Amino acid sequence: MFYIVFLFILGAVMGSFFYVVGTRLPNNESLIKPRSHCVHCNHELAWYELIPIFSFIGLRGKCRHCQQKLSIEYLIYELLTGYLFAISYVKFGISYEFFVSLILASLVILILITDFKFMIILDSPLVVSAICLFGLRCYYYGFMNALINVGYGCAGLLFMLFIGHIGTLLFEREALGGGDIKFSFIIGMIFGYKYGLMVLIFSTFLALPYAVGSMLLKKESEVPFGPFLASSAFIIYFFLEKFQYILLIF
Repeated sequence: MFYIVFLFILGAVMGSFFYVVGTRLPNNESLIKPRSHCVHCNHELAWYELIPIFSFIGLRGKCRHCQQKLSIEYLIYELLTGYLFAISYVKFGISYEFFVSLILASLVILILITDFKFMIILDSPLVVSAICLFGLRCYYYGFMNALINVGYGCAGLLFMLFIGHIGTLLFEREALGGGDIKFSFIIGMIFGYKYGLMVLIFSTFLALPYAVGSMLLKKESEVPFGPFLASSAFIIYFFLEKFQYILLIF
């Protein structure tokens, strides 16, 4: 129970940090300066206004200085990251799979923030994730095994590059963003080619209702695919034994 509570708290803290990363880096802003502040009145937040979850609830979702409402996204991402971190431990314990799950959970949150807000996937989290995954694979399974996973990552990237090229030719516009293609390298490293393809297929089913609803309600033709690709990867990794039965059927 201690580890579950600890990881939920850690996840909430990281979720708060991810929100800062996801909203500042796309605008080429520093992560250090200026310090966290109210977006309405620029009031610099005190330490007790920066406690994940509790500060938002304690302030009733409003700035202490100007009383303007704060975005509910702060609370949502802190709770979601805490939850994903905690259930990763419940599912996997302290293991290779647990650390991979934390990496995937972190990418899910970051991609949800940046792709929905700015229609981009940041390169830096992908690079850090790839390095961490390679190091984990080396530690648990050896250097050669890690190199094989890098090969799967390259194959996944090339496959998505090909899909994106075909889509661009068919629709006469960019079908896949560069971030989606780069993220496929991470998918390849984690899943290999069989489950990697399943992640891609499952993500299209996740994205379809949003795409249809977005076009009907907002008349938008461009849909961020990254959040659905990342969510699909986490779901399949978390329930991998369930998806194994699907592969056996086919």
